[in-house]
Amino acid sequence: MVNEDRFFLSHRKEVGVRARAAGWDVTVVAKDTGVKGEIEALGLNFVDLPINPTGKNPLQEMRVVRFLSNLYKKNSDAIVHHVGLKLLLWGSLASKMSPVRGTVNALSGLGTLFTGERPSRLIYLMYPLLRFCKRRSKNIHYIFQNNDDRQVFEDQKLLGIDDNHLIRGAGIDLEKFAYRPIRHGGTVKVVFTGRMLEEKGVLDLVKAAEILRPKYEGKVEFILCGALSKNPSALSEKEIRELTDGRYIKWLGYLPDVRNVLVDSTIYCLPSHREGFPKSVIEASAIGRPIVTYNSVGCRDTVEQGKNGFKVPLRDYKSLAESLDMLISDPALCDRMGMASRKIAEKTYDINFVVGKHLQIYDRLYRNSKES
Repeated sequence: MVNEDRFFLSHRKEVGVRARAAGWDVTVVAKDTGVKGEIEALGLNFVDLPINPTGKNPLQEMRVVRFLSNLYKKNSDAIVHHVGLKLLLWGSLASKMSPVRGTVNALSGLGTLFTGERPSRLIYLMYPLLRFCKRRSKNIHYIFQNNDDRQVFEDQKLLGIDDNHLIRGAGIDLEKFAYRPIRHGGTVKVVFTGRMLEEKGVLDLVKAAEILRPKYEGKVEFILCGALSKNPSALSEKEIRELTDGRYIKWLGYLPDVRNVLVDSTIYCLPSHREGFPKSVIEASAIGRPIVTYNSVGCRDTVEQGKNGFKVPLRDYKSLAESLDMLISDPALCDRMGMASRKIAEKTYDINFVVGKHLQIYDRLYRNSKES
């Protein structure tokens, strides 16, 4: 269960494909945005989910719960895997109403619940709802992408001793994203990939670039790659055009494959305010780039300070500029940190390891359901 079909293809495809190869009958439940045919071509079933990913209308949300409850009633022998906070909540409630063999709740980040000046009111609904869903329901496991989010759930006493797992990100094909040495001697390229959101730190990166402009204009390019969004914190196309000049600061829009941009880059920068575990940093690390990011939830887990990059205090764009300046002015440091990023990717982000952990959880839930 994911919000949109495109997210499945970008973040969970290998789990679905390899689960099918291991003997599972796999159905993807997601909002059809036009690429469900690509999912069905993989040999997977597809069910269109009537969800508004950013919606807050209570009647709409309860229709999602009813839809999932009816779906689970027809598939009571299933292991259901909810990805993302909204589906974790509504899917857990649906599986409480229409029990299934087992439930996997994968938290890909608490996102805007915690990134505003005040925590969202939804938090105060989330905790009691999840406690209610867990009551007398033994076969529920959680997957977290970072320690901070897991600690939140532990503090709320929502987890048992062995029903939760830490899997850092969605994994990556290390052959597809092979190590590529940084090419020095030309324009230094600082790259950001992600949706054009305030909470992703786009404005902070632009501010840092402007601080460095007098020193580096004509020698450095800041390249923003990412799509527009309907998220509440999204920047409009007009705002992005006003922030960029097409020379020193560029916006390339959405790119279906970012590998060429990463290979051509010198430094990767993601000043995001909160993440689950950023796939964009995984990709840049695998290719072998030094990382500059905020010391924020999810992001802080991607950097070993001073080894493969720098962690900067949250929302401190002046320190962001200083860290970028250190790397821009020191090619040898970029090389050392880039190679360290690749070693971290090989140890932690390998898609084979990540998928294997998911399949182990599915198998365990299935065995437990037969024994109980």
